[in-house]
Amino acid sequence: MKQIRQDRPEEAGPNRFAFVIHPLNVGALLKHPMFRWARFMPHGLIESMAARLQPFFVSRVTGARSPRTGQRIEGDLIALGATPRQIMKHGPEFTYRRLTRAAKMAHRRGARLMGLGAFTSVVGDAGVTVARKSPIAVTSGNSLTVSATLGAAKQACRKMGMDPTRLRAMVIGATGSIGSICARMIAQVTRDVVLVSIEPGRLIDLECQILGETPGARVVVATKPKGFVRECDFIVSATSAFGERVLDISECKPGAIVCDVARPPDITPAEAALRPDILIIESGEVLIPGEVDFGIDLGLPPGVSYACLAETALLAMEGRFESFTLGRELEVDKIKEIYRMFRKHGFQLAGLRSLGEFQTDADLEVKRALAARFRDNSELFEKTRTEAARRLAEIPAASKGVSYSESQLLAKTRGRFQSRGGQSVGIRSSQ
Repeated sequence: MKQIRQDRPEEAGPNRFAFVIHPLNVGALLKHPMFRWARFMPHGLIESMAARLQPFFVSRVTGARSPRTGQRIEGDLIALGATPRQIMKHGPEFTYRRLTRAAKMAHRRGARLMGLGAFTSVVGDAGVTVARKSPIAVTSGNSLTVSATLGAAKQACRKMGMDPTRLRAMVIGATGSIGSICARMIAQVTRDVVLVSIEPGRLIDLECQILGETPGARVVVATKPKGFVRECDFIVSATSAFGERVLDISECKPGAIVCDVARPPDITPAEAALRPDILIIESGEVLIPGEVDFGIDLGLPPGVSYACLAETALLAMEGRFESFTLGRELEVDKIKEIYRMFRKHGFQLAGLRSLGEFQTDADLEVKRALAARFRDNSELFEKTRTEAARRLAEIPAASKGVSYSESQLLAKTRGRFQSRGGQSVGIRSSQ
């Protein structure tokens, strides 16, 4: 029998991981074979039924391999049936139970690490309770999400002709786990940042932390972005807000960059179309090395992954079967550490993606040219902005695919959970 050397991971079996996904909307549910029969039933009923399903296996991730060490990895995609709306509607324990069952399923299938995707990574205490009950390590993926977001932001600034050290930034949802660490790291570069959150106490704490880490930085705090949007060149939206307009895009500066980290996104295509000079990017998508096959359509090009999934794959490739990223207080050192692993194993940013489409140099040149026209012609810009504001007022306020009226129902449900003494996922401007 051939003996496998411990220093030759390419000769060993693949390191195994699992990753939890869930549908972002009813449309995604109806595409699954399990629910095709139900497409003529009321969507609300289907959504409610799906949320109560037990976790189920979706597909196997294969073909990923480190060009540096030769280490192969394989993963299982395990799904919950709940949409973000249903996750918000129920108390955290509802999702905790299903994630714990998913972890046990992953363990039985040979995984040693499980990642949390989309809203499962922000429920309640952001993975801490699930990790405590899980037979395997758990990570939220938020460290690489932040690293990839900042990498995409740097790339976007370069392509839009901006100097990151000479711009004013805004972070909406600044007191959340992703928002706060983004704010701290952005402030070190720009030294001029506006922090927006509905939690004034935590905003003041974050302001003090940033000023302690970056003496001389200009920091402004606000509970709403209005009044500051016109001054900001770069805006990060990292919220878990439902049913409200997170950002008035008509107010943005010519050629501003908006990084929409939220999943589902805060900015809708209808809103984005009002200001074609603005570059709206998603948190950096990641190209995993090897001939990667996810087994399902993630809505991304071949081999390209969302950063939270890529963190789980990267930790497996490194052999770090540990609960690397948990909770709402992210660590700068871990973000730097995951970036070192990212570089070591040949992971790459996949390019700038906007509203589901990767942006070409030609696309960006159109935005740069239009922004330049607006800067040179203030009368034209004010006319464009006024028209955008008028049309925006005709678009119902929404975020995460949930309307304002639906969000009020969710808020009432949340209130019932809190009145029973339970902790709930808040409808709040922080993720």
